[in-house]
Amino acid sequence: MKETPARFQPAIALRKSFREGYGLAQLRADLLAGAVVGVVALPLSMALAIAVGVPPQHGLYTAIVAGATIAILGGSRVQVSGPTAAFVVVLAPITTRHGLGGLLIATVLAGGILMIMSLSGLGRLIELVPYPVTAGFTAGIGIVIATLQLKDFLGLTTGPLPEHFVDKVGVLLRSLPSARGPEIAIGVLTLVILVGWPHLERSVPAPLVGLATGALVAAVLPPLLGPEWTVATIGTRFTYEIGGVIHTGIPRLPPLFAVPWSLPGGDGAPIGISLDLLRDLLPAALTIAVLGAIESLLSAVVADGMIRREHDPDVELFAQGIGNLIGPFFGGIAATGAIARTATNVRSGGRSPIAALAHSTVLLAAVLLLAPWLGYLPMASLAALLLVVAWNMSELPHVVRTARTAPRSDATVLLVCLVLTVIFDMAVAVTVGIVLAALLFMRRMAEVSEVTLIAEPHRRLGRTLPPEIVLYEVTGPLFFGAAARAMRTLHSVDPGVRAVVLDLRSVPVLDATGLVNLESAVERMRRAGVLVVLAGVDRQPLRALIQAGWRRRRGVVAIRRHFDRALDFAIEHVRVATDETRPVDPAP
Repeated sequence: MKETPARFQPAIALRKSFREGYGLAQLRADLLAGAVVGVVALPLSMALAIAVGVPPQHGLYTAIVAGATIAILGGSRVQVSGPTAAFVVVLAPITTRHGLGGLLIATVLAGGILMIMSLSGLGRLIELVPYPVTAGFTAGIGIVIATLQLKDFLGLTTGPLPEHFVDKVGVLLRSLPSARGPEIAIGVLTLVILVGWPHLERSVPAPLVGLATGALVAAVLPPLLGPEWTVATIGTRFTYEIGGVIHTGIPRLPPLFAVPWSLPGGDGAPIGISLDLLRDLLPAALTIAVLGAIESLLSAVVADGMIRREHDPDVELFAQGIGNLIGPFFGGIAATGAIARTATNVRSGGRSPIAALAHSTVLLAAVLLLAPWLGYLPMASLAALLLVVAWNMSELPHVVRTARTAPRSDATVLLVCLVLTVIFDMAVAVTVGIVLAALLFMRRMAEVSEVTLIAEPHRRLGRTLPPEIVLYEVTGPLFFGAAARAMRTLHSVDPGVRAVVLDLRSVPVLDATGLVNLESAVERMRRAGVLVVLAGVDRQPLRALIQAGWRRRRGVVAIRRHFDRALDFAIEHVRVATDETRPVDPAP
């Protein structure tokens, strides 16, 4: 019985884990790994939500609801999903224009697009995005995130930042005189611990130590040194309302159901739902979906290498779509597979989706039990955490090395994507990068596609061909970027030639443009009374020729899959043609 395609099997990773035997020892390992990842994800989820422009609890809700949903339904055994730094540059402008309500509606639309991509089998196509494109826009995103953290890291007084990156940098530079020593001290202390702690102790997550230390020092400094050493915290920056009463910090509540269009828009009023709004949000939703697909599948590939298993890309995209479709109805922003949290999960012993589910449970427990204490986390400490995340995701030393050592075309694509991401946005960078990479690839293929006259075929073939037969070797794909250049060699043949053999054994692909150019060459040969023999035709070019009706063109062109049979046919054709034109001696 034929097995159902994997993309129609949600929760395939979870079911495979149970089918292969899931015992108490593995459960303990997954629960411990989930707890470790939950500790890492707790401050990071809040910091990323703040960077996007929404209250920190929405980052936690994302990891709780979408993270659990994706873990249950996904195609990767160890993938951990939640808010990621890559989304910051995409989501922040949506929040500025359309508020929290618009951001959540765009996430719902992105979830639907991800599901369509999954059911269309596009999961494997996402893997074809060139590495210079992903490296370029990832480095660009890291630069943007790091730059935007300077406001909280230095304690700058800037007011609302403008929408475009260059303008934001200008505002930050002009605001440097407002930098505050307490924020800088807390930020630098946290940054030093985050960078140095992994070299001293790996069993305790660095974010737990760094942010706890920052919060403790921030609480102690004002009583010791005076109120001027008070720093901004989650509790002083964010508020929420329950029963008409305003509270500070994070609500001690689980994710609660609310339709996204009932939440505030850019003007603070409920955003509502309309066709115009959906039309405005659709491009952003498409960007979220594409970035989420790329990020998730890259993370899943990294995880595959760590556990020596293979994920199902279409099932993973389907789960990502469901997670992003459901999450916004519980306050969650866009979610995707997180490489750092996934790697932490694997290194901590996680081997099934139960670990990612445990990570979501730990975050839920933190919201219900620790919400009042989370309000003491300094904004400068969270900014320091995002600076480390931005540095790790940008991989600038690797980008610099790649730009210096990679082929010039790849380095160009990488740098173009990086600059466009920083100056404009990721959507522009990815679009231009993929188009540029495709054009450069076509140029490379055009350079390797050529038609070469074999001057001494007897040395190549080990057999002698009659002088009325010429042999050309065609190499490389005959597609729209290379066919015209390759076929210029066949503009004419010498008088006396009766058959031209085209060796197509090294032609893997023939498209419509290649057919047109081949047709022109064959027509020139026909007018000159020369038969064209296509020898060693591979499967794809053969299908293209058959669909174009070339089998009905006997007397003009002959198609043979086997090269030697094609040569025999050409020799026989020349012999018959020579016998028919040879003058008959008169009878004695």
